[in-house]
Amino acid sequence: MLAKPICNITPFTLLDYPNKSACILWYAGCNMRCLYCYNPEIVLGKGAITFSETISFLKKRKGLLDAVVFSGGECLIHKNIVEQIKEVKALGFLVKIDTNGSNSKVVKQLLDNNLIDYVALDFKALKPNYNAITKSNLFDEFEETLDLLLVCSIPFEVRTTYHSELISDVELNQMIHFLEDKNYKGNYYIQYFRNNVDTIEKLPISKNKITVLPITQNLKVIIR
Repeated sequence: MLAKPICNITPFTLLDYPNKSACILWYAGCNMRCLYCYNPEIVLGKGAITFSETISFLKKRKGLLDAVVFSGGECLIHKNIVEQIKEVKALGFLVKIDTNGSNSKVVKQLLDNNLIDYVALDFKALKPNYNAITKSNLFDEFEETLDLLLVCSIPFEVRTTYHSELISDVELNQMIHFLEDKNYKGNYYIQYFRNNVDTIEKLPISKNKITVLPITQNLKVIIR
């Protein structure tokens, strides 16, 4: 376990937990190397803040914040993350997890113990393109996490970063159909890649124009 697992803390946000005030804990490290990742300094860097320092910060925010967002990097790769989330929940905060879905066993443990209240799940690509984008072979684990969330009672969202040179419109439509076939009925956020920012790989400019999206029956596709 990293002695200092957290790179940084965003002390206040109204954007990252729906309809709640929150802070964000940015955990160092990740088990993927997504080409378009905006946080190479977090994914490839080291932590600077101990968890005990984080708890001291959160105790001062009781009554001022509704929720704590665990993000990264990939927060769920950290050895003691379940115990850390349990400690934050004990302070009375709602907990949101931002995850790539690669640790379904940890997600199940959190769900079984009622330790999370909201999840944002990154849908990187379909299986044939997953390795090329993430430099990992973790699609099956992502799908297991999605299946767990589909049968649980907590709200969650699914989101995809769209780069026109990495995901074609055809594949994006297939990803939407994949979620529909899973009977996902929530929001599916497609976020355009931000050009001219530092990423893990130097990428060409993304056209950021999706031409055709299928008509969906159950899920709501939101482009942002």
